[in-house]
Amino acid sequence: MAIWNLGSINADMVYAMPHLPAAGETLAALRLDRFLGGKGANMSVAATRAGSKVHHIGAVGPDGAWAVARLQAYGAGTGHIAQVETPTGHAIIAVEPGGENQIILFPGANRVLDRDRLDQALTQADAGDILVMQNETSLQAEAAQLGRQLGLRVCYAAAPFDAEAVQAVLPYLDFLILNEVEAQQLQQATGDTPGEIGVKDVIVTLGAKGARHIDGETGAVLEIPALPVAAVDTTGAGDTFTGYVLSALDRGLPMAEAMTQASRAAALMVTRRGTADVIPDLQEVQTARF
Repeated sequence: MAIWNLGSINADMVYAMPHLPAAGETLAALRLDRFLGGKGANMSVAATRAGSKVHHIGAVGPDGAWAVARLQAYGAGTGHIAQVETPTGHAIIAVEPGGENQIILFPGANRVLDRDRLDQALTQADAGDILVMQNETSLQAEAAQLGRQLGLRVCYAAAPFDAEAVQAVLPYLDFLILNEVEAQQLQQATGDTPGEIGVKDVIVTLGAKGARHIDGETGAVLEIPALPVAAVDTTGAGDTFTGYVLSALDRGLPMAEAMTQASRAAALMVTRRGTADVIPDLQEVQTARF
């Protein structure tokens, strides 16, 4: 099986700050690092490092060859990444000593992927493969609909959250992942709880409280606790969790085991500074002591 990821590709400019800046405040950074990032690239790297075959569908600008090379070096398939005239997406990320962050996102090339590229990619997928998307690219609803038609397991990570974007893909979803705040926002928009929206599998991530799986068919709820760690940077932790969950399911693990493995990966991730470049591999996740 394989994972097909319609995902963003960004340059993450990460600034270590003494505290998060307030409105109107000029604040000197303590350090600057550049990482491969974007929710899509993070998930592709996480799923690849977790042991799955991943095909990334996306776009970069003339300045993005380094990002494609980095994805390829980590083992992700890059044959469906287009080069366009729009600059590569990037994020400006401020991180304070406790690990909390603020992010300014420039979508760039991620929002100009064309339908032909998407169709060429997904028609090579096999029924039962996983398709995952996030709200950082164009063609999300079109991809979800095509994925359903092709018999793929269609998954959506509902971030950055937009109620209209989520509702556009809901009819085609098999799997939805969102955080606690996003779950509340979706319920306000639809009037339905996560277990009532008609999606077979829903995971609500709860930060330091862990994660919750809701079976949309039976209503059964599974709670997976978070692991106690000293966080230094929470950027990319949710993407790492998602990539690991999908990889585990792709490899045939049951949901409880998949979420437990993903929780371990996310716990390791928050102890590191950076995004895609510091996502742990499966051996690290399996042998880590908490």
